[in-house]
Amino acid sequence: MRRSGLGFFASALFVFSAVTAHADSPAVSSGARVAIVGDSITEQKLYSKYVEAYLLACSGLKDLEVFQFGWSGERADGFAARVENDLGIFKPTVVTLCYGMNDGGYRPWDESIGKTYETNMRSVLKKLDGLGVKTIVVGSPGAVDQNFFRPGQKFGNEAAHVAYNDNLAHLRDIDRKLATELGQRFANVHDAMYVAMKKAQDELGPKYDVCGADGFHPGPNGQLIMAYAFLKGLGVDGKIGEITVDMKGEAKATEGHKVLKSAAGTAELASTRWPFCFDGDAKSSSGTRSITPFLPFNETLNRFTLKVANLEAAKAKVQWGSQTKEFSREQLAGGINLAAEFTQTPFDADFAKFVGALGAKQAFETYMIKQVITGFRGFPQDLKEDAEFTGALKVVSSKLLKKQKSLDADARKLLVPVKHTITVTAL
Repeated sequence: MRRSGLGFFASALFVFSAVTAHADSPAVSSGARVAIVGDSITEQKLYSKYVEAYLLACSGLKDLEVFQFGWSGERADGFAARVENDLGIFKPTVVTLCYGMNDGGYRPWDESIGKTYETNMRSVLKKLDGLGVKTIVVGSPGAVDQNFFRPGQKFGNEAAHVAYNDNLAHLRDIDRKLATELGQRFANVHDAMYVAMKKAQDELGPKYDVCGADGFHPGPNGQLIMAYAFLKGLGVDGKIGEITVDMKGEAKATEGHKVLKSAAGTAELASTRWPFCFDGDAKSSSGTRSITPFLPFNETLNRFTLKVANLEAAKAKVQWGSQTKEFSREQLAGGINLAAEFTQTPFDADFAKFVGALGAKQAFETYMIKQVITGFRGFPQDLKEDAEFTGALKVVSSKLLKKQKSLDADARKLLVPVKHTITVTAL
């Protein structure tokens, strides 16, 4: 039975509003320890950076810790074999999973693929439960690009991208079933990517890749879609903050934003809760900005609202940082989303530095796990039972974790209050 993303394109609004079960309740709270797990798409350290940056800079939650556990070429059974050993050094309370791309075997769907995948995912979920992980976001695999995945090739009688998206859609259904059965959360990465890809390529043309130039390793644009799906799965509320500028009085701001000085029509602020910032131009897949018109990221996850009170003129211009835009009185009274309306923001430079520092931290995490920690499980049992030997391994683990925490601290030092000014001028 065909279950490809084609059947979901017509219901894009449903896809984006129902990415996960439990969407109305948060999976993360202050003090959570979030492990981001998956195959090479995770090890690219793009969506994982975006998720970590959002949780630390945008969510308003305190004392979160995030660790990336991606492994190139891995299937669910590969993680099942290393889950207890590798996650032991971090002891997560929340885990996001993204498998299936490799598990599908890069061939047309058959029932044996689903049976093996479900068995392996059940093993992963059982072992996570045994480790005491109570919150799991079971992410579906993503999609393959309709223009870039093995162009001209067929899987059986169908174009390769059609057949393999059908395969991935079956695996998505297995992930949804397991999440529902076990009372966990589900992130519909597949449909989010498929719908956004169709919309974007209809608008920007067939040379615009969404799922990557190779058809299945997304660049920043596609990885932002993945981050969106997982952040929805984690249940973040998306409200960055609200600023009210009064044309006849003092400005007001919600938590995370302090009014330093204000007068009629102006507000100088210092914000410790940042909006998520985008890079690249409006048409390039090498940045995150180009996919935003085709994905409700700003509307659902990045609401940084400006309201203007007591504006008597029919319209006004708003200056925020280096940009100025005009809005009607009705728009400003109801609230505009600064993060969506302004392509340049006072937060951009700080956000880019922060994401870069997270990239350095996550790169070390990949080295730490793949080159050292995972090797501990291969030692003979007699060595594992030797107190001196196990003591030496604990020293190695401690040294590596100290380095990881140092990189984490270096990144967090960049989370400074950003000072910015909003000026509203009646026209």
